[in-house]
Parts: sequence; C-alpha cells; structure tokens
Amino acid sequence: MTTPHPTPCSAPFFTPDPKTAVRSRIADFARWASRHQGAECVEAVDYEALYRWSVADLEGFWEAVWQYFDIDATTPYERVLAEETMPGARWFPGATLNYAHHALRNLHPDAPAITALDETGAGYEITGRQLRAQVASVAATLRDLGVGKGDRVVGYLPNTPHAVIAFLATASLGALWSVCGQDYAPEAAADRFAQLEPTVLISANGYLFNGTTHDRRTASHELAAALPTLRGTVLVDHVGLTWPAEGHAGLVVPWEEAATRTEYLAITPVPFDHPLWVVFSSGTTGLPKGIVHGHGGVLLEHLKTLGLHSDLGVGDRLLWYTTTHWMMWNLVVSTLLTGATTCTYDGSPAPQARPDILWELAARHKVTVFGTSPQYLLAMAKLGIRPCAHDLSAIRVIGCTGSALPASTYPWVRDHVGSDIQLASTSGGTDVVSGFAGSAATTPVWAGELSAPNLGVALAAYDTEGTPVRDQVGELVVTRPMPSMPLYFWNDPDGSRYRDAYFGAYPGVWRHGDWITHTSHGSVIVHGRSDATLNRNGVRLGSADIHDIVERLPEISEALVIGAEEPDGGYWMPLFVVLADGTVLDDALRDRIRHAIRTGASPRHVPDEILAVPALPHTRTGKKLEVPVKRLLQGAAAEQVLNPGAVDNPALIAYFARLGAERSKRPTDHT
Repeated sequence: MTTPHPTPCSAPFFTPDPKTAVRSRIADFARWASRHQGAECVEAVDYEALYRWSVADLEGFWEAVWQYFDIDATTPYERVLAEETMPGARWFPGATLNYAHHALRNLHPDAPAITALDETGAGYEITGRQLRAQVASVAATLRDLGVGKGDRVVGYLPNTPHAVIAFLATASLGALWSVCGQDYAPEAAADRFAQLEPTVLISANGYLFNGTTHDRRTASHELAAALPTLRGTVLVDHVGLTWPAEGHAGLVVPWEEAATRTEYLAITPVPFDHPLWVVFSSGTTGLPKGIVHGHGGVLLEHLKTLGLHSDLGVGDRLLWYTTTHWMMWNLVVSTLLTGATTCTYDGSPAPQARPDILWELAARHKVTVFGTSPQYLLAMAKLGIRPCAHDLSAIRVIGCTGSALPASTYPWVRDHVGSDIQLASTSGGTDVVSGFAGSAATTPVWAGELSAPNLGVALAAYDTEGTPVRDQVGELVVTRPMPSMPLYFWNDPDGSRYRDAYFGAYPGVWRHGDWITHTSHGSVIVHGRSDATLNRNGVRLGSADIHDIVERLPEISEALVIGAEEPDGGYWMPLFVVLADGTVLDDALRDRIRHAIRTGASPRHVPDEILAVPALPHTRTGKKLEVPVKRLLQGAAAEQVLNPGAVDNPALIAYFARLGAERSKRPTDHT
C-alpha cells in the first residue's frame, strides 16, 4: 500500500537523562531479568533488546513479571503459557489469586492511597488503612445483599473514591464489576447493565461538571427500575442532595452505612482467568458489547504498564483525567498495585471558571505522572494556558492517549510545561484494557510518534498480503497472545462475535483496526482507524494525518474528514470544522486549510468541501465518530447507524443524517 504521510523523524525530540533512565524501574527489571531469567543479552537501559526478548520468550518474560512483582498466589501455577492459540491462550493454569489483594497489599497504612479531587479545587485523602477498612465494610454489605462469586455488581458513578472502593470490594468477593458515568442517560446505562443481570447497583445522587451540579437521583431510580434482577441498591451522597424515601426496589443501603462497618476483609482466591470486570464498547451501533477480562491477566498487564512503562511505585502520584466508563479509569485504579497514590477527579477537565485547574491540582499534590488526551493539550494551547505558571517540578511524565497526538503538541509541552518532562503518547484499547505501544523511562521520543511497542506485545504492521512491513502504513496486528486479551464477550456463548471482531482478517492473529507505521527506528505512528481510511484514487491516508494538520490552525477547534464512496462509483471527501470563537469560515480560511493539507499531508487528499459545523459527535470517551458519520453521509438511516445513548451530543445525528439525505438528491460534483 502506498501512502503520502510524512516521513518519520530520524532525530529524537526527547532523549531520557541517562542517570534517570538507569535508576528507573524498567532498568531495574532488565537487570533482574538478566540475572534471574536468562535474559543475558539485555542491558539495563537498552529498551530495544529488552523488548525483543519479551516477545521472543513470552513465557520467560511474563514469568519474570510475576516474580519481579512478587505475585502472591494462593496456589502455584503449573506453567506460564499452556496454550498459545489466539483466541484461547491459557495463561498460568493452576494459579489462584485475587486482584483486590494485590491492589491493597503494597499501600502504606498511613500514606494516601487515594486523593479525591474535583473542579472546585477541593479534595480529601484516603489512607491505605482507611481504604482497606472501607473495602472490607462494602464487601460485607455486598455479601449481605446476596453477592457471591460470579455475581455482578454495577456502578452508576462519577470518578470518585466510591467507585474505586466498590470495585475492590466486588473483586474481593470474586464477583464481577462494571461501571459507567452518570452523563449516560439511564436508558443507555441499562443497555449495558441489563445484559449482566446484576445483583446490586451502586449509584450516586449527582456529579459536577463545568460549574454545575447535575442531579441524577431520578435517573438512578429509572436505571434501577430497568434492572429487574437487583436485590439491593447502595445510594451514595456525593453532591449533598437528599435521596427520596421511595423509588428503589429491594433493599436500600446508604453508602455511609455500607462503608463504615467494622469488618475483616476476607478475600476470595479465584483462578487466574476468573472474570474481574466487564468493560463495554462504545455501543455506537446496537447494544454495546461486554468485554470480559480476568483477574490474573489484568494484574500482570497493569503491573507491567504502570510499574515498568510508567515507572510508578511507592511515593508516586498519578492524576489522569478520565471518566468511569473509559478503560483509562480501570488503568488508573491499578495505580494502587504499584503502591503509588491514585487521584480521582470529578468535573470538567477545563471548567470555564478555572481552565487550568488540573495543572493547579497537579502542582499542589506533587503529581509525578499526569495523564490526559490530545484534545486537552490542543485546547490548552489554543486557550493560551501556561501550565508552567504552577510548580510542576514533580511531574516526570505526561501520558497522552485517546487519539493520535499531533507532532505540533510536543514543542508546546516542552515550552509551556517543562523541557525535562517526557511526553509519552500511548495507543491501546478497551479490548485489552491496556496499551500496544507507548514509551518508557529508557526510550527516546520522536514528535508525533509512539516510542516503541510495549513489552510483551508482539506488534506488527501488516500490508494487504498479511506480510509485516516497516516504514509503510499497515494494519496494527498482534501476532502472539497478551495475558489481558479478553476471556470472552458477554452473551457470546460460542465465541463467534469475539473471533469475528479480532481474528476474522488474519486467523490466529489479532487485528485491532488501526492503521500504523512501524518505523525502522522502532517507533510506531498511528494514522487512525483502518475502517475510516481515506482512499482517493487508490492512495490511502489515515484521517488522523488530516486532523493533525488542520487542528494546528488557530481558527480551528476540531476537524473531521470523511471519505465516502458513492453509489455511482464516485468518492466524496468533505472536511467538517468546528471554528474557534469569533472565527468565520470564509474563502480565505478555506484556502489556508487547503494549503495546509496540500503541503503538510497530501495534495491528493485536499477535501472536496469544507463545511463549518457547531460541534462534532463523539463517543462518550471522546473518540470522533468517523465511521457512523460516513454511513450517515452515504444515506444510511440514523437508527441503523447509531445508538443515540452512546453519543455525547445526540442532536448532531440529525444534522449529519439530513446532510446525507440532501447529498443523495443533488447532482454529483465529486472529485
């Protein structure tokens, strides 16, 4: 496949300080593996050699992760990888353990385990001892409500300590957890939770966002009514609104009662592959699919990701903006596995009254790893925010995920946040609840690129023939199993939906659905979803490459380009732009946009039309709805394309559906 995307950079934008790199946990792990696991070829700061060993000797690598982090199993494993088939790999058969035990065991009893923050700047801390006591209390409450091993507990909760405590309590019992944020309508939440037939619902009375307290008491009642299997509900007073005396079926327990009992925490050992949680796809079409991950796979994968790649340990603090229904929440909770403090945050990432609140909080609480999204960093730059006005000297790493991070963002972070901070762009997915590629304390960073595939991830870019390629755009594939690959999909008894989702294109090889370039210097460039690729006259380009160029312009807040095949064989490629305040889309701005795309991305992919729109539709985790919008523009009925409950702004569906209908009636004028 040919592609006109820019040539990868040859010179790193950032190189780790050698003294910092050699003191990092990943360097210590490399030294340990060299001594104990037969990885003699691995030097402490040679990431490339460590990576090659990690994918060539899967069993040796994951056994090293197990031993290095001192996994406390109730019964030992028989071998590391009994079957390497995908799907169906069997990891650590015979081992029994529990995620919750490991999340609590490394916490200092008197040091903060969770720091709860919100957009007002307020906050409080929960120590390791307090967290263990509250988890024990909530676990006993759940047990009294009939929750046992294999049952399901669901949360309708904002990103506060209540969600973390409820999850750990659920996991300690061997029950399954699932959660979504309260910006979901009750119908949309029920689309997810009703599939699970839950025993208990834990719900808050509201949440904060952009200066407003959102009352979710009625929504909570409606959600409970849509879950007929509930035996009880635990009601959380988060925003000071009084719960009505009536409205919830079954036993009702106030959180204050559920979390303040004096109880001993009895943790249930479960098999390595026992289900831990169900995370849901965005559900933009039909019912969201429930993806089930296991205790052991998540435990090892998150220790690797957070302990080795993010260099987290005792004394560190992580603040990553997320909602509870994004897989990043699951990863943020796992900060506790490393003994570090995790920060929860309720509110807008950039509230109008205090748009730099996250930086202010990061400075005040000495955050060492700050996590966010490309759109947040781009918004900060366009708002003229100077994060370095705060004391950010504790920050070592800024993690960034959710979409491709434009190369233009790297100089802004260096100049406005800190020159010695590593900007670590990562790419992964809810599917594996982890990353495929990212950075580490021992990797250089190239602007616009992910430093390297993650340890233990046998990543490749496949061309149309299924052959691995370098310095060419290809499909992101994983050729050997990862412990956190899904156990199964919920309500998929024969596994057919699971197989079709990832293994239909290349049997036995995981196809993720992203276009990437695996460069000759080892980095990874993400070009966007492969099912949203721009294919004009046989020349393919990732949509992210267009978005990167256009969103650099100060007049543009956000952009979405679509390549739509038309019934007569034509190809229509419109570009939708959200304008910055006070900007008008006139001919001069259109010319600037076309010139930027022609010179910065591809002269063959200059859009046919440039249209201003009030906003763009996203999933509730912030991803642009490229494929659904494409189908609407091709004339598909909205009800066949989108589930309104999965969209952040459902009103936009009608706009693009109307545009598609109008387009189908006019004479073709495409290129």
